[in-house]
This record gives sequence, C-alpha cells and structure tokens, in this order.
Amino acid sequence: MDKDVWVSVEGLQFQGSDGSEKIEIITPGSYYKKKDHHYVTYDEISEGNDEVTKNIVRFDRDMLTISKSGFTNVEMVFEKNKRNMTNYVTPYGSLLVGIDTDRIDIKESDDVINIDIDYALDINYEHLADCTIKMEIRNSVSMDT
Repeated sequence: MDKDVWVSVEGLQFQGSDGSEKIEIITPGSYYKKKDHHYVTYDEISEGNDEVTKNIVRFDRDMLTISKSGFTNVEMVFEKNKRNMTNYVTPYGSLLVGIDTDRIDIKESDDVINIDIDYALDINYEHLADCTIKMEIRNSVSMDT
C-alpha cells in the first residue's frame, strides 16, 4: 500500500420506522503501517460551514479507532462484542456516546483495504440507531486507472 491513498467512508444509520440516513465522503488521505497497526489520516469538511475536522483511523485485526479533532472532537473505539463509551464534543456541547460493536470485518490486499463495521449507537445511555460503516482505503494510483 502506498502512502498516498483515497479514503471512501460510507455510513448508514438505521433509525427504526423513520428509515435510514446515508452519509458518504471520498477524500485524499495518507496511509502508513507501524508494527501490526495500520494508520490512515484524512481531513473532513463539515457541511454548512468550511470547518475542517482531522481524522486519524488506527486499526489492526480486532479493533478500529477513529480520532477526530477540529470542528468536532471524539475518539470512537470499535471492538467486536464490546461496548465503549466516549465523549463527543461539538461546538454546541458534549454528548456521552456508547458504541456497541457487533461486527468488524477487515480485508486487506496489496492496493486496497476494505473495512465493514456494524454497531449500535446510543446517546446518554439511550439507543439512537443501528449503524454501519464501510471504509475503503485505496492506493491513489489505482484510482487514476
């Protein structure tokens, strides 16, 4: 895997009978591997304003962590069959977020890494939604062809 990559992040929140909301970004990023851990960094621009949030994704076989800093600040930890709590800090206030991960599937090849995560999300101990994250990290060269 090259240092320069394209990062595609697709999220889906299932909100009961209200349906679901799909969120997707594709952005340039950087990739590196240190020991058994993969790292991906990329910037995300918030809709409605031009505020930037810096993202660092760290993962291995069993766990994935997304750290966001800037417009929003949070460190979300996804571990299969484990519940993790974190504070999600926004300009409008802080929320206590629970992440209960059902599934993490990471597939790696020479020029692409695919990550699928299913998890339940709660805010202040109240179930909000069942969610999925699909992430693809691809060599920038392979996107050009």
